[in-house]
Amino acid sequence: MSRKVILFEEILVLFLPLFYNSHGYFVPQGSVGFGFNDYFTLTNTTKHTYGQAFDSEPYSITNSTTNITSSFSVNFFFAIVPEHKQQGSHGMAFVISPTRGFPGASSDQYLGIFNETTNGKTSNNVIAIELDIHKDEEFGDIDDNHVGININGMRSILSAPAGYYDDKDGNFKNLSLISRKVMRLSIVYSQPEKQLNVTLFPAELSVPPIKPLLSLNRDLSPYLLEKMYLGFTASTGSVGAIHYMMGWFISGEVEYPRLEFGRLPILPPYPKKPSHRTRTILVICLTVSVIAAFVASGIGFVFYLRHKNVKEVLEEWEIQYGPHRFAYKELFNATKGFKEKQLLGRGGFGQVYKGTLPGSDAEIAVKRTCHDSRQGMSEFLAEISTIGRLRHPNLVRLLGYCRHKEDLYLVYDFMPNGSLDKYINHSNTSENKEGLTWEQRFKIIKNVASALLYLHQEWVQVIIHRDIKPANVLIDHEMNARLGDFGLAKLYDQGFDPETSKVAGTFGYMAPEFLRTGRATTSTDVYAFGMVMLEVVCGRRLIERRAAENEEVLVDWVLELWEKGEDILDAVEESIRKEQERGQLELVLKLGVLCSHQAASIRPAMSAVMRFLNGVSQLPDNLLDVVRDEKSRGWPEQMEMLFDVDLSGTSRFTDSLVSHGR
Repeated sequence: MSRKVILFEEILVLFLPLFYNSHGYFVPQGSVGFGFNDYFTLTNTTKHTYGQAFDSEPYSITNSTTNITSSFSVNFFFAIVPEHKQQGSHGMAFVISPTRGFPGASSDQYLGIFNETTNGKTSNNVIAIELDIHKDEEFGDIDDNHVGININGMRSILSAPAGYYDDKDGNFKNLSLISRKVMRLSIVYSQPEKQLNVTLFPAELSVPPIKPLLSLNRDLSPYLLEKMYLGFTASTGSVGAIHYMMGWFISGEVEYPRLEFGRLPILPPYPKKPSHRTRTILVICLTVSVIAAFVASGIGFVFYLRHKNVKEVLEEWEIQYGPHRFAYKELFNATKGFKEKQLLGRGGFGQVYKGTLPGSDAEIAVKRTCHDSRQGMSEFLAEISTIGRLRHPNLVRLLGYCRHKEDLYLVYDFMPNGSLDKYINHSNTSENKEGLTWEQRFKIIKNVASALLYLHQEWVQVIIHRDIKPANVLIDHEMNARLGDFGLAKLYDQGFDPETSKVAGTFGYMAPEFLRTGRATTSTDVYAFGMVMLEVVCGRRLIERRAAENEEVLVDWVLELWEKGEDILDAVEESIRKEQERGQLELVLKLGVLCSHQAASIRPAMSAVMRFLNGVSQLPDNLLDVVRDEKSRGWPEQMEMLFDVDLSGTSRFTDSLVSHGR
């Protein structure tokens, strides 16, 4: 790899063909010319977007014969100008990639490199040096101002707070990535030493500090192909930031060059939106008469009165939840003023509206509900902040919240195919024109089980859903099931809806012990999931008053067929009752009865349920003997491991919404 110095004039040729964000192509900002005082931007003021800039030609990094990566060094200058002085959302990265760009990449925490599907795949062959200004718990970020070395994913294998070691005294000096100051990053890889050094330091220093910020002892050859592209990516989230790039220097050998580019450029401040007064002045200036000026002023005044209620105040205690906070005006515009035609439905927690975020094509669902802002608002936002960090393909992602007057707004990903209940509730034939196949139903059951396993046992804290039912299972565009409203029932119980004091939940899906004590556990979630399984496979409600007397209660009917040795498939919806699917149909019916057992100690944990659904474990032959015993206090000791149950009782998990120390 030969030495190469690239300044702004060359960057226009090399980068512009692939310089884009998630909304289309845009032209780099800055004056056109040659020299260090020129710059271009990877992002503009658009929220939740990303930018990518790559060299037009690949570099020969790895020898095709020996499959050994050559030594190299890269130096570049950058600056980040955030929307708010003390807060930015997401950062930028230098990347080495086998492709010229990342089609399908996501913004926000993925920095325009990966998305939820591609993140972490060993086949990516991507090395990135991230300059991150947002702490993402899901990737294990150390803070909101750090430098990290990433290989094939967004979780850094090595990271450190942004700063440098002063050669004079050896002390570490902090640098703020959002200080709006120009900085330099030096990336040096020595193949003989198999060492990657990353050094961050102020642009005023002409020579990098002797001690690097990060030093990774690893052979990079397994991660790099013979031809690789070099480039930069950046992304924004709910808070804007403009990412500036200046000259960069590439060398095919290990060196720390002295780069003298003259005085540092003066970067413009983050653009501010025009004020109401400015718009009024512009209108007045365009008028040609006193009468027209009065008319324009009157229109401006009416406009002000109409929109003054849209403005809001950010209180001090809300600043820590900033990345999850939406402006009310943004949601107001997204839902076209919360008009009736945007209404998706009404539920126990309020109305849900469809919307499209301004400046993007991202579709969202906005749930509006009332809350007494004087009671527990800070605690509520702490819960929302926790739920917002959950990431699982079978959970509806909570994007953030908005507080406006006495209303709270929760923002989710939009699910185009609605909820599961419209597909299995045959009383609503207008919506249920096409029934689900058994393959689709079985996939939905496993999707919901996977989501519950994540909430109960796989995340760092325990989340209890408390209101599992078909209406809270949403279907995405690929007919995957996603569990929604997780955790909200707990908030509802704590005064989220001040107009009611009833126990949160839905009749028919609440376990007997929950009705007696009001205490939710993971076992009460399993009970409700068992009921949902039976509904999905039988295609009917839990209680049908018009059915025959012995078929009125669904779970009792299935258990009766099982106990009498009759064909248990008689309870299955006729359209999917196929002999070749008997094994799976019987499994789901029996597992549904088991999970919805009256005795809490009989119900298996979700880890065991997933093993049965995936065919890893088989239901025991004497399962009916235990299920039919309504007074059973637990499983035989030899079956405890198979079902992941605890003979001491059902309170293996605490009953809080989010609880530590599992």
